[in-house]
Amino acid sequence: MSPDTLLALAVYAFVASVTPGPNNFMVLASGANFGLVRTLPQVFGITLGYGFLLLAVGLGLGALLSAVPALHLGLKIGGALYLLYLAWRIAMARSMGGEAEARPPNFLEAAGFQWINPKGWVVALSAMAVYADPAHPFLTVVIVAGVFVVVATPAVLVWAGCGVALRGFLSDPIRLKWFNIAMGAALAATLWPMLR
Repeated sequence: MSPDTLLALAVYAFVASVTPGPNNFMVLASGANFGLVRTLPQVFGITLGYGFLLLAVGLGLGALLSAVPALHLGLKIGGALYLLYLAWRIAMARSMGGEAEARPPNFLEAAGFQWINPKGWVVALSAMAVYADPAHPFLTVVIVAGVFVVVATPAVLVWAGCGVALRGFLSDPIRLKWFNIAMGAALAATLWPMLR
């Protein structure tokens, strides 16, 4: 992969990772409700889980989903339902991590969510179509996945940091309630492109 292509890939990965989407809304809400330390497993679950999704797509999973539309539909429906469940959970949170059952998504939950994240699939399929080189398929798939993991980690941490920065403002229970409702609604709204 040439340096120019690698730079273009890094820019694409950064833009795809830092723009609003399900992962970033969840991390923003988690940072605000639970702080940075409790949100870190979620951040690393997102970035490493996404790296594995990219590897799978690059090594043939994307072609399988294209060949078996029912599998794609099932993934889409399952992803939408789980995303709505997460949106509801965020919207109903009423305290800053003080409740015994309140917790941010853990590493495995965040990594697993990548497999049903609508925005993630679109970005993964696009990235592999544009940046994987058929002449060197395995190597370029690994490079694309690696660049995304390296670039996405600080991009997602920005959203967690923004959430942490809001903690003082959100110490008022009324503000926290409306913030969580807004984050839940924003997360649910990320389904709109999938429904069109």
